[in-house]
Amino acid sequence: MTENAQQQPTAPITELPTQYTPAEVEGTLYERWVEKGYFTADAKSDKPPYTIVIPPPNVTGSLHLGHAFQHTLMDALTRRKRMQGYEALWLPGMDHAGIATQNKVEQQLAEEGKSRHDLGREEFVERVWQWKEEYGGRILGQMRRLGDGVDWSRERFTMDEGLSKAVLTIFKRLYEDELIYRAERIINWCPRCLTAISDIEVEYQEDAGELVSIRYGEGEDSLVVATTRAETMLGDTAVAVHPDDERYQHLIGKQIKLPLTDRTIPVVADTHVDPAFGTGAVKVTPAHDPNDFEIGRRHDLPSLTIMDEHGVITVHGPFLGLDRFEARSTVVGALKEQGRIVAEKRPYMHSVGHCSRCKTTVEPRLSMQWWVKVGPLAKAAGDAVRDGRVKIHPEDMSKRYFDWVDNMHDWCISRQLWWGHRIPIWYGPDGEVVCVGPDEEPPTGEGWTQDSDVLDTWFSSGLWPFSTLGWPEQTEDLRKFYPTDVLLTGHDIIFFWVARMMMFGLYAMDGQVPFHTIALTGLVRDEFGKKMSKSNPNAVDPLVWMDAYGSDAVRFTLANGANPGADVPIGEDWVKASRNFTNKIWNATRFALMNGATVEGPLPDASEMSATDRWILSRLNTTVAQVDAYYDDYQFAKLADALYHFAWDEVFDWYVELSKTTFFAGGEQARISGRVLGEVLDVTLRLLHPVIPFVTDALWTTLTGGESLVIGEWPADSGFRDKDAELEIELVQRVVTEVRRFRKDQGLKDGQKVPARLELDGTALAPHESAIRQLLRLQPEGEGFAATATLPVAGATVALDLSGTIDVAAERKRLAKDLAAAEKEKAQANAKLGNEAFLAKAPDNVVDKIRGRLAKADEDIARIQVQLDGLPQQ
Repeated sequence: MTENAQQQPTAPITELPTQYTPAEVEGTLYERWVEKGYFTADAKSDKPPYTIVIPPPNVTGSLHLGHAFQHTLMDALTRRKRMQGYEALWLPGMDHAGIATQNKVEQQLAEEGKSRHDLGREEFVERVWQWKEEYGGRILGQMRRLGDGVDWSRERFTMDEGLSKAVLTIFKRLYEDELIYRAERIINWCPRCLTAISDIEVEYQEDAGELVSIRYGEGEDSLVVATTRAETMLGDTAVAVHPDDERYQHLIGKQIKLPLTDRTIPVVADTHVDPAFGTGAVKVTPAHDPNDFEIGRRHDLPSLTIMDEHGVITVHGPFLGLDRFEARSTVVGALKEQGRIVAEKRPYMHSVGHCSRCKTTVEPRLSMQWWVKVGPLAKAAGDAVRDGRVKIHPEDMSKRYFDWVDNMHDWCISRQLWWGHRIPIWYGPDGEVVCVGPDEEPPTGEGWTQDSDVLDTWFSSGLWPFSTLGWPEQTEDLRKFYPTDVLLTGHDIIFFWVARMMMFGLYAMDGQVPFHTIALTGLVRDEFGKKMSKSNPNAVDPLVWMDAYGSDAVRFTLANGANPGADVPIGEDWVKASRNFTNKIWNATRFALMNGATVEGPLPDASEMSATDRWILSRLNTTVAQVDAYYDDYQFAKLADALYHFAWDEVFDWYVELSKTTFFAGGEQARISGRVLGEVLDVTLRLLHPVIPFVTDALWTTLTGGESLVIGEWPADSGFRDKDAELEIELVQRVVTEVRRFRKDQGLKDGQKVPARLELDGTALAPHESAIRQLLRLQPEGEGFAATATLPVAGATVALDLSGTIDVAAERKRLAKDLAAAEKEKAQANAKLGNEAFLAKAPDNVVDKIRGRLAKADEDIARIQVQLDGLPQQ
């Protein structure tokens, strides 16, 4: 092909700018989607429903990478279903986040020199609502930046009027069914927040403590216990030993003296005690330890509370009024004076719970609280997964789910806060207890008071899948969109949220599951696999990356790391690579539009197409089928990888490059290839849209003139396959790849042109000579051509004239080294295949692999030998 023939053809100029600038596209495009109502679901539609309710972020929160990760996947699922013709509802909302929000407002008040008690309950709650309106919900605007296709018309809040009615309704039903009760139990208590807190709000870390060994009793009627919390001995009501421990048989049932007090306590036998740990004897403090509490219940022991809600000692004169940590050292000092310390204090690392909000050490505390009796509810939640009504994905996560629901303890639902759903229980002057439903008037008159506690945040969020759709009213939304289809959430809250939604959904909705699939994700980590934390320098604000590289780039990076249930490492370099991908899509589409790519008219008959056209259409349909299968299996990383390699490698690198000579030549074949290229781009942009919606919609509307990809049609596999065309283009790819590798080995620049003779006759490569020459920068051989290197590949021969461009001696040395390596590989493979003992034991797949290595070595030896023979003699 001549130089003139390879010049850029004249073509209409596309409306697309020469460069893609996300900031100029994303914001405007998103607002257009919302204004057009593309995300608003119609409960009256005849389309089949598809529903996802968003895990409600805290009203105090802002978008972090964990949110961005899960939102990207939920958005991809919803967008695809919408394109497939479903009435897709992705319902947004926020959680009132009891402790977190109350702490925010209390911090504001502290800056004013006030506390919530200065305001009183009603005024404080009003202040929280004001804070919510002014500062809450930042994350909702950030969700727009990410491109969340949620139905903003249905946005909910866990304390809005409808959800409050749902909370009161289910509380009363559970109470009347005797599934809610009030009792004294051990709970996690935060002395700073002054409330019970849930297990998920406790963060455990290894703290350095001191193990102290203390002698209880006198003479032969004594034993030694070890503890890291010496101050709690003031509340001991027994010492426990294992019933089979011979060392203590004479003490079981006896009373022994408790040091520092005027009390005696019994020695009880309990199988909970491990006789091999420490001295085999443990102190029992039922009011300040959950295990001790259970021992106390089994042996009918009294429970003595020795601290108030602030963690201050309330008993025993010398220690009265001391903070728990001050009391610890003071108690040890007093014991030492009495000679009760039988071993020096020694360092001891142990797991200690801290309040996730304020980092205060949590105190186990006996407290009167409200509880849900979870037994029958948890059984129903387990049965729904066991009988297949709900699928957990990945399936191996089911064990973790069953570990929770099969061993669940009753749930403490009361919190000593002012912000939240107040417990609807009224107490009368004569001991009356009345539960008041949503449409009932509370009792009035002198002496009637409402319970001062509020409900655990997880109580209201446990109703989320149906309360957001209007329950307890039988609304159109509830009839259309419940049960929801998939819950996509992190595996870290299987117990705290997933199990609660399962329990409440099955109970409130007459056995209907709240969702058909639980798709569990891992957690986002930094590029080295370390947990991201606000207190660490590795924490990343996704908005910073969106500003720098575009929201699509952040989304694609997150999806590309989303293997089911596995943690997701992410680094800025990966986001840059995704930005390069979006730029590649933009530039390649712009080139295609400038060279006649079109979606007008039907696709030409396959008989009119070139092998290159048939190959890309065959690969396109294979990719459609792969992507559908990956979506249905929640394999986001695999579908993103498949789309990336198809779009970048096969469409933009191979098909566009192989078709350039056709476009440059013009004529009927160029028209056919333009239509094929238009088809391929149309389908590729549709496939990419759920993951990277902004750039794809901007390009697709330009390419097709369509309204928006948001309401576009999801592509279907047409069934077209052409294996012959695929094999033919694979040969072209082998030739180009092999010669490119040779050029690189010789140090030739990418654009450097080299005279070459191509012997392609009799092979499927012959029709592709022009494309091969262009891709490899190979000039016609011309006068004086002398082949200095000959490359046999794919049944053809490429002879190159490298006169003056390579060091022949160095090339011989390189090839000789490669030949020696290939011969060594062949010898090793032959040795194994000639070993009868090895063949008798080795699995078939291992033997087949070695035979493949032998065949590859033979092929390499033949290829390298031909290359050596083709080099000029020195």
